[in-house]
Amino acid sequence: MSSPLVIGSKPLLGPLVGLSLWTFAIEGLLYWRRTPALAKYNIDFDPEKVKQEKATKLPAFVQWPADNFNNLLEQPTQFYAAVLALTLLNVNDKITTRMAWGYVGLRVIHSLIHVSVNKVTVRFGVWVSSSFVLLGITTRLAQELWM
Repeated sequence: MSSPLVIGSKPLLGPLVGLSLWTFAIEGLLYWRRTPALAKYNIDFDPEKVKQEKATKLPAFVQWPADNFNNLLEQPTQFYAAVLALTLLNVNDKITTRMAWGYVGLRVIHSLIHVSVNKVTVRFGVWVSSSFVLLGITTRLAQELWM
C-alpha cells in the first residue's frame, strides 16, 4: 500500500480512480436494470437479433444506464490521458487538482441525470460544463509541455 506522502504528491490520481470507480458503478446499474428486463421482455440472445430487439422491446429507462456507460467510455478517455500525462510531469497544484475533481463531479451529475430523469437539455448543460473543465485541464497540460 502506498504511503500518504506518495498519494499526496500525485493528487491527480484520486480523480482518475474516482471516475473509474464511478464507471464501474454505472456498469453495475446497467446490469441491475437490464438483466431482469431481458427476461421480462423476452429478449432473444441470438447475436443477429439482440441489439435490434433491445432497441425496440426494452423501455428507455432500462437502456439509459447502458447509454451512460458508453458515454463514460468516450470523452473521459481524454481526461484519463491528460491526468496521467500531468501526473507523469509531476503536476500537483491545487487548481489542476480541483479542475480534475470538478470534471469527475460533473460527470457524476451527468450520469445521475442520464439514468434517472434523462432531461436532455439539463444533461447537455452539465456535459458542456464538463467539456469546458476538460479543456482547462488539457490547456494546463499544453502549458506544462510548451511553456
